[in-house]
Amino acid sequence: MRLEGKVALITGAASGIGQAIAERFDREGAKLALVDLAAASLAGARSFAGDVSDPALAPQVVAETMRAFGRLDILVTAAGISMPGPLTHTSPADWDKVFAVNVRGTYLFMQAAIPVMAQQGGGAILTVASQLALSGGGRGGAAYIASKGAIVSLTRTAAVDHAGQGIRINSLAPGATETPLLERGFSRQPDPAAARERSRQRHAMGRFGRVEEMAAAALYLVSDEASFTTGVILPVDGGWTAA
Repeated sequence: MRLEGKVALITGAASGIGQAIAERFDREGAKLALVDLAAASLAGARSFAGDVSDPALAPQVVAETMRAFGRLDILVTAAGISMPGPLTHTSPADWDKVFAVNVRGTYLFMQAAIPVMAQQGGGAILTVASQLALSGGGRGGAAYIASKGAIVSLTRTAAVDHAGQGIRINSLAPGATETPLLERGFSRQPDPAAARERSRQRHAMGRFGRVEEMAAAALYLVSDEASFTTGVILPVDGGWTAA
């Protein structure tokens, strides 16, 4: 098992890509601490319910993870939300909410985890961005896409800042993936079926991603097999960025 003896903390672990990552890491032998608005359920894992944008949550979860397992080797920040609309139709409140969860939540959990990892001699952090942060083609999601662009930049600068402490920081940039978040996005469009088909065809492979495919890429990036990889934004997008 590729994560035997490792301790992983995963946000957004109750559904979608975060849940698939948690399940895959569990099969690979990791001990897990899982965070979501509603506590994630996985046998043997420590579960925490809370809003990742709450400044008190990340230090609490990291401290309790250390008490339970004695170390923290991996952090995955998969918690995320989206709001519909171009920027002219995005209220300041909606803009701030998306950035609070997607960017502030990522920052807060990285900030809490990095000192612990540095003290123990290293670790691996994986943020979750989007192919939309790397290329065109996105419509009607200005706040979401901008927040994912911020995650890309945060990942790169943090990777450089903390490489000397043995901490690798990379980002997964999924294409459209069959998740509840994706379905909610389509449901907000005037013609959901047309929006789904337009997105599907935009991928060179002509289909959406599966959560298991994202989990496989995540596993590589946090595993020792990627020991010389940091500051990388890995698109797993069915050819979206290449097309």
